[in-house]
Amino acid sequence: MTELEESIGYHFKNRKLLTEALSHSSYANENKRNRRSNERLEFLGDSVLSIVVSQYLFEHFSHLPEGELTKIRASLVCEKSLHIFAGKINLGKFLLLGKGEENTGGRERASILADAFEALIAAVFLDGGLEAARTHILNFIPEDVEAQRHAAFNDYKTILQEVIQQNPEEKVEYVIVDQSGPDHNKAFTVNVCLNTNVIGVGTGRSKKEAEQMAAKEALKLMGYDEAQ
Repeated sequence: MTELEESIGYHFKNRKLLTEALSHSSYANENKRNRRSNERLEFLGDSVLSIVVSQYLFEHFSHLPEGELTKIRASLVCEKSLHIFAGKINLGKFLLLGKGEENTGGRERASILADAFEALIAAVFLDGGLEAARTHILNFIPEDVEAQRHAAFNDYKTILQEVIQQNPEEKVEYVIVDQSGPDHNKAFTVNVCLNTNVIGVGTGRSKKEAEQMAAKEALKLMGYDEAQ
């Protein structure tokens, strides 16, 4: 763990937070006694990541409208980018995985690495505060960040949000309705709801992928070419 701390330039006061951030659900399930997975930290880290990236873009790209900022942010916080960020610190090497996940390539799986990266953000945030988390996150923002606006063309959630924003009273929500399979081969099903009406259903190997597929289906049903 010291090697990982050196890699990210942050040393934990509470090492238990770092251990939790690295603990995949498959490992926690096999070591139930006093062991928690990183799923709760992932939830918090997702929000911390979003606010830090949003503020950074707001302050550094005052010439861009809201829609462009949204696309850049989406491309920076998507699973693909988080997988790349995790690779820069060799995060997979430090993960605590169950035997099934270990034997099926879990250390290289994009969804697991992306989730662990978000959990690590939360651990830094809880241990050192927002400024520590901000410093950690901004180390991964690429120099050509503005070019990221062109990388979001497959971000169906962002496209759907832009469509829905044309009617401010409407609200979009993503709801996990099913998850099945062993830890190393999970399948998630997500409904995307407009107010209380289901407008799309998606499945995927991760929650993020399932949400994207649900948004894609919703766009197709609405007749938007971006989802083709």
